[in-house]
Amino acid sequence: VQLAESGGGLVHPGGSLRLSCIGSGSLDNYYPIRWYRQAPGKEREYVGDITSDGTAGVADTMKGRFTIASDNAKNTVYLQMNSLKPEDTAVYYCNARKWIGPYELEYWGQGTQVTVSS
Repeated sequence: VQLAESGGGLVHPGGSLRLSCIGSGSLDNYYPIRWYRQAPGKEREYVGDITSDGTAGVADTMKGRFTIASDNAKNTVYLQMNSLKPEDTAVYYCNARKWIGPYELEYWGQGTQVTVSS
């Protein structure tokens, strides 16, 4: 599967963005789908994930502001980000994994830049 993130951009502090992770095909066999982010000069950070039954969770530091949802008919996973802060500035990536025999394959999108600034 190929993944493509979209929806990033420049937003003021306190604003909102909804990121999309669109699969080139069905994501059914690739759940959980995960979101990560990476800020300049920092390590990649786990944001959250969603399972095939729609159960979603986000990292503690983002709870109450970020939510994850999916639309299987559209092969899309969303990351809704509210009350954005400058420290949320990063490139956001979605990630999928699939086991083939003893091997776990990972798939990443190209990322989408989110910049929170006044």
